[in-house]
This record gives sequence, C-alpha cells and structure tokens, in this order.
Amino acid sequence: MIALLLALGSSLAYGCADFLEGLGARKAHVLRTVMIAAPASLTVELLLWPFLGASFAPATLAWGAASGVASAAAFALLYRTLAIGPMNVLSPVTALVSAMLPVGVGLLQGEHLGLTGLIGLPLALAAVVLVSAGHGAKTARPSRTALLLALGAGAAIALQLVFLHQAPADSGVGPLIIGRAVSSAVTLATAGLMYRRLGPEKPAYAMASAAGVLDSLANLLFLLAARDGDLAVVAVITALYPAGTVLLARGVLAERVHRGQLIGLGTAAVAVSLLALT
Repeated sequence: MIALLLALGSSLAYGCADFLEGLGARKAHVLRTVMIAAPASLTVELLLWPFLGASFAPATLAWGAASGVASAAAFALLYRTLAIGPMNVLSPVTALVSAMLPVGVGLLQGEHLGLTGLIGLPLALAAVVLVSAGHGAKTARPSRTALLLALGAGAAIALQLVFLHQAPADSGVGPLIIGRAVSSAVTLATAGLMYRRLGPEKPAYAMASAAGVLDSLANLLFLLAARDGDLAVVAVITALYPAGTVLLARGVLAERVHRGQLIGLGTAAVAVSLLALT
C-alpha cells in the first residue's frame, strides 16, 4: 500500500512538472526552461543527501549514469516527437510504451500479481492511453518517423525508470544524484551547441525551477516506491502522470477535458483501487 501511495505521488509530481515545463515552453525555447530546471533538480537531490544518505558504489554509479543518459535521450526524443505531431496520437503511444516495458521487466524478474492485479494492470494501461489522448485523435495519421520517435521516447522513459530500479537498494539518493548530474551535463552541452537557435526570449525562472524541484521529487518517490513494491505495479501507476497535467490544465487554464480523458480518469481510479488490493 505504501508503494502504491508513493507511486501515486510520483505520478502527480511528474504531471505537475510537465505542466509547468509546458507553460515555460510558451515563454521561451524549451531548452532554456530545461537549462534552469535540470540544475534545480540536481540541487534538491544534493540537499536530500544528508537526510536520506547516498552510496556511490560501482553499481550505483553505473545504473545512475545509465538512467541519466536515458533521461536525456527521453527529453530529446519526446521533444522531437511532439514537434512533428500529431500530439494527440503520439503522446498515448509514448505513455503506453513507458508503462509496458517496466511492467515486462518486473514480470520477467519474477514479480507475481494476484487476481485483482491481473485485472487492474491492463485497466491502468488503458487509462494511460485514454488520459494521454487529446480530442480528435483519429483525425490525423502520424508518419513512420514520428511513430518511431514516439516509441523511442517511451522506451527511453521506461529505461530511465528500470535503471533506477536496478540500482542497489542501500544506495540512498546516490543513483538520483548521478543520474541528474549526467542528464544535466548532456542537456546543458546540447543547449550550448544549439545556443544560436534558442532565441532571445528569457525563460520563466521561477516556473522552470519549480518544475525541476517537482521532477526531482517525482524521481525520489518513484525510487522509494520501486524499492518497497513491485516494479510492474509502481511503473504503470507512475505512467498515469498525464492525469495530473490534464487536471491542472483544466483548473488553471480552463482547458476542456474531453470525454475520452474523463473515461480514462475514471478507469485510472478503478485500476488504482484494484492494484491497492493486490
């Protein structure tokens, strides 16, 4: 039950971070937002070090660095995917892949689900797709390149979660610190190479920093949830993060929540309830 609550918290934090990063991208190039968010996220994890401890054994360094590379790849692939579009088709593809791969890894590693879990897991996967899809998802057809990029983005997100889960259980926040340091270095280096293409607009510093703090919190809650519970369950609950983004967009920006997304939110509630009984 604790793992489920931690995963729900992680999902909510990821959704809020994505919402703030999306707002920030309206004011300046998304890389400018990430240039602020990534160091802010790393700062939070360094501040947590004295309280939660950190080990930097070779396995921690390896899995942490791998998660950082996957995180940077996920950002690049997801940004390119959404730039090509259509978003309302590709976003569900990315979200579904990011959920299914960790589920597969967890089951291959010997995790077992009860009857309620076997019902709740596919319901949660369906909820991920429904909540991620926007209005008119059937009106546009993605190109093969866009579809491959969406699959790659989902796989990169999934690998980041799997690599964090593989880090030693006694490593504290070590894998998060290493992962964020690596992803920050890659992102900042990319931003430096593309500096002339970023435009003159200044990022929303407070918004970008808040997004980084929330992203760091999401990573921490996922790591704690994965250490306490099954990866198969924790990953699919975490992948429901678009629900938080959708609800914030409705409450703050008065954006319409479409019928399919409402069905997805209801399905997610049922799925979480079933998984809580597993």
